[in-house]
Formats: sequence, structure tokens, C-alpha cells
Amino acid sequence: MSRNVVQARPGMTIAQLLELPTVVDLDTANRALGLGRTRGYELARQGDYPVPLRRDGRSYRVPSALLALELGVIVPGGGRRSAAA
Repeated sequence: MSRNVVQARPGMTIAQLLELPTVVDLDTANRALGLGRTRGYELARQGDYPVPLRRDGRSYRVPSALLALELGVIVPGGGRRSAAA
């Protein structure tokens, strides 16, 4: 008798999330949210993505601050990066 084994989809650590640039592509956002590529693009096309998206030509762009907010991560400095960073 075979069993189906479901593995958890790897997401991102808080440190990785905080290191993201201001805006990321949909694949990166999917990874942060623990979504597979197909499901993430399906949600985006349907207008049901967990965070607001911006369409950039044929691509989707996602603000990193909104990802952090959706995941309950507080971004130090309100998401602003210092000039020295």
C-alpha cells in the first residue's frame, strides 16, 4: 500500500524577507508566501493574490513591504533603507 507524502513548500526566513529589494518578481513573492509557481500565477491572473500586485508589461511586481505585512513581519524603519546600506 503506497502513501502520498506531502512535503512542506520551503518559504523564506525573516532575514531573507528583510533583505529583499523594494519590489520583487512574482516568483520571489510566491516563494516568500509558500506558494507554488503555478498556483501563484493562477491567483495573480484571477485577481486573488494575497497582496496587491502591479503589472509591469507581461510581468507582475510585488512590493516587499506588503509581503512582510501579509506575513506579519515588522520591517525595521518602516521599510526604509538607510543611505549607508
